[in-house]
Amino acid sequence: MNYQTYDYLARTGQMMNEGFSLVNDIVTHPSNPFSYTWTGRLASASLETAMRITRRYDKLGFNIDEVEVADGSGVYKVREEVTMAKPFCELVHFHALGHTEKNKVLLVAPLSGHHATLLKGTVEALLPSHEVYITDWADAREVPLDEGPFSFDCYVSYLIDFIEYLGEDTHVIAICQPTVQALIATAVMAEDNNSLTPKSLTLMAGPLDTTQNPTRVNEFAQKRPMGWFKNVAIMEVPTGYPGAGRKVYPGFMQLGGFISMNHKSHMKKHASFFQNLLFGEKEDAERFRAFYDEYMAVLDMPAEFYLETIERIFKNNEIANKTISYKGKTVDFSSIKNTALLTVEGANDDICGLGQTHAAQDICENIPADMRKHHIQAGAGHYGIFSGSMYRKNIRPIVTEFINKYA
Repeated sequence: MNYQTYDYLARTGQMMNEGFSLVNDIVTHPSNPFSYTWTGRLASASLETAMRITRRYDKLGFNIDEVEVADGSGVYKVREEVTMAKPFCELVHFHALGHTEKNKVLLVAPLSGHHATLLKGTVEALLPSHEVYITDWADAREVPLDEGPFSFDCYVSYLIDFIEYLGEDTHVIAICQPTVQALIATAVMAEDNNSLTPKSLTLMAGPLDTTQNPTRVNEFAQKRPMGWFKNVAIMEVPTGYPGAGRKVYPGFMQLGGFISMNHKSHMKKHASFFQNLLFGEKEDAERFRAFYDEYMAVLDMPAEFYLETIERIFKNNEIANKTISYKGKTVDFSSIKNTALLTVEGANDDICGLGQTHAAQDICENIPADMRKHHIQAGAGHYGIFSGSMYRKNIRPIVTEFINKYA
C-alpha cells in the first residue's frame, strides 16, 4: 500500500467514524430508553469499538495544569510554552509560575513514531523537582520541502543547540532512540571544551550496543538489506499536506510494526475493552481509551534520518564500535570526563535488550567511577522504564537523586 492509497482509505474511514459516532450518540442518549437495555449496551459497545478502528488519531496535548513542588512550598500553575522553534522540533518548557527549580532538565523524547506527549507521565513525575524542557518533534508530513532534509547529524545539532540555549547546569535525560544522539552531542561538546556540556546524562532503554541480547527489533534490522528499507518503508507524502513530496517513513507503517510485535496482547486488550463497555466498567474503559488515544497517534519520520539510523546504529553498531561520526569527524567518547552518567534498563525490555544501554558505561571510559551509576529495574518492560507506577515509584527517584548529586 502506498501513502496515497492509505490516505484515501484513512479519510474514508474517518467519514465512517463520524457516522458511527452520530449513531452512538443517539443510542446512548439518556432520554433514549433503549440505552438502558442489554441490546442498547451491546449496540453502543459495538459502535465505539468500530469507531476506534476507523478513526484517525490526532496528537494529544500534554495538558499539565499544575504541580505540587517537592520543596513543600505549595501547588503552582504550570504554563506550557515553546521557548525555541526549529523546522523539525520545538523546545517546550513547563514553567511552574512563580517558582524556579535550580536543576534544568532537557528531556529528549524519541523520534521513532509516537509524539512527545507519550512522555506526559515522565514530565509530570519530573516537574515537582526539576525545571523541565522537552523536545517536541514535528510530524515530517507537516514540514514543507523547502525546509530541507533532516539527517542523523541534524538531530545531534538540534540537541547541541538546545543544550547551549538552556545554558549552564543543564542535565539531559534521553529515552530510547535519542540515547544515541544525546551521547554523541555530549561527546562533541566535551571534545570542544564547551562550558555548557551537560552536568549529567541519563540514558534510558536505548540501542547503544545492538549486539547485546538482540531483540526482534535488532533482528528485523539485520535480516533485511538497506534496499528493502528504501523501497518498502520509505514513501512520499501525498498532496494535501504541507510536506507534500517529502520522503518519509510513514507513521501508519510504524504503528503496524508496533502492534505486530505484541498483536495478541493488543487483541486481548480490545476484547477486554468491549466487555468493559458491555458491563459498564467505566474506569477500566477510560484507562483503555487514555492509553490507546496516545498509542495510536503517530507521526511520519524524515526518510534520511530513519535510513541513517537503521544503517549506522542497527546494522553497523557504530556507537559501540566507536566509529560513529558527526559532520565527517569520528566522535571521541573518551573526551567525556566531567559529565556524570546514569544508565537505566528494564529487565523485561523486549525492544532494547539488557546490556544495550549499559554499554555507554564502557564506551565513556574516562568518566570517573564515582560519577557513574547503572540501574536495572526488575519487572519493567520498555515502556515501564519511563511511564506508569513502576517508573514513578522506583526509577524517577533514582534519576532525581542522581541529578541532585551532580548539580
